[in-house]
Amino acid sequence: MFREISMLPSLTMSRAKTAHGPVAPLFTLEGGRLPIIAIIGRPNVGKSTLFNRILGTRAAIVDDVPGVTRDRNYADTAYRNRRFRLVDTGGLDPTAHEGMLALIRQQALLAIVEADILVLVLDARAGLTPPDEEVVRTLRGTDKPVYFVINKIDTPKADPLIADFYKLGQEQLYPLSAEHGIGVAELLDDLFSHMAEPPDEETHTDIPRIAIVGRPNVGKSTLVNSVLGEARVVVSAVPGTTRDPVDSVATFKDRQYVLTDTAGIRRRGRVERGIEGYSVARSLRAIGRSDVAVLLLDAEEGVTEQDTKIAGLVLKQGRACILVVNKWDLKTDDVGAREAYKENLERRFPFLAWAPVLFISALEPDFLRGLFALIDQVYFSFCKRIPTGALNQFFQSLLEEHPLPVRKGKPAKASKSAFITQVATRPPAFALFVGHPDDMTPAYLRFIENQIRKEYRFSGTPLRLMTRKK
Repeated sequence: MFREISMLPSLTMSRAKTAHGPVAPLFTLEGGRLPIIAIIGRPNVGKSTLFNRILGTRAAIVDDVPGVTRDRNYADTAYRNRRFRLVDTGGLDPTAHEGMLALIRQQALLAIVEADILVLVLDARAGLTPPDEEVVRTLRGTDKPVYFVINKIDTPKADPLIADFYKLGQEQLYPLSAEHGIGVAELLDDLFSHMAEPPDEETHTDIPRIAIVGRPNVGKSTLVNSVLGEARVVVSAVPGTTRDPVDSVATFKDRQYVLTDTAGIRRRGRVERGIEGYSVARSLRAIGRSDVAVLLLDAEEGVTEQDTKIAGLVLKQGRACILVVNKWDLKTDDVGAREAYKENLERRFPFLAWAPVLFISALEPDFLRGLFALIDQVYFSFCKRIPTGALNQFFQSLLEEHPLPVRKGKPAKASKSAFITQVATRPPAFALFVGHPDDMTPAYLRFIENQIRKEYRFSGTPLRLMTRKK
């Protein structure tokens, strides 16, 4: 039976602070803050390629088509044992004032405002273009350090292409090839003084990772922006707006959470090859590295077949899950809508009967007040470990009322034939040792699972029960 979660009015939310004051010659980790280095430039100059090269992994989707990157893509990394936060941005088109390019431009401008250091990427093959000059004029008003990178200098024959960029009046230019890694170390060497000194003692905090998943256009990016209180990711009515999984840090009652906005997952037959295929694959990986998956559903469209398939992917990867029905403000006048929707959930998601349900409107932050309390509850269950002694005491009393399945007409003696222990968390997994594992029916194992879930209040997390020969 699905359990609806009521709003908790005592909750308050705050967002992580990312804007900083004047840039110091050498950054220190005050309060755990990392210096932010933003990679900017017009579309298709190789920003994401440089981002991936510095990180040493394909963290951002790269394609020859302009406008692939849309949101600010953050990653914490280190160079020569000094740490910093690297930001990949969408193409900065100064002439864009409407449509998707204008939304991407807005995200790039926000990255410029919050960054401590700017890396401007220019395309050597295209030469110094009027849009490049307009971007440079935009940066003239900032007192932040700006490093001018001339990309796509792949061979010595390309060196003469650098001359055109000295018109900008910069004494220091950084010719490099982001694709092949040529010249990247020289850039990082000069950025080194802006990176943070490592702390004297490493501190490890357990930060829950929350993946926001669902079909295209159900409101995932709107939900993330509402929680953070800022336009962190691009929101548009155009399906497929989000491409790279975007990590953001939210703070609630002095506790941090990593929220990952993912690309909408369409039916496999409708996923186009190329950029969309990469986006969906990265969404699936984002689910796998999360602790809790918030599956967003559309109140108006109801539960679709694709919703059930996405839920199955969450279950297959063993993640905790919360079902969040978005756009519920459009249904407030319908008295019987909530019960009807819950009945539909029970019918379409029998395998997620343990997942709590929350009805919200992502456009109205008041509806979001119960979200973090619910995330805490589900995350706690996801990580919960039951002591073996207490677990077996409960299990033996359970077997006295509901003995193991009959074997050859003779019921097994519970106290001598069964033993249970928890062998893992995230998700919780239990090993059941019995004399004859083959006699354990699926129905009996489901019964044991449900009893464990009820006794120890496992909410929102899958449980795994394995049988082993004693």
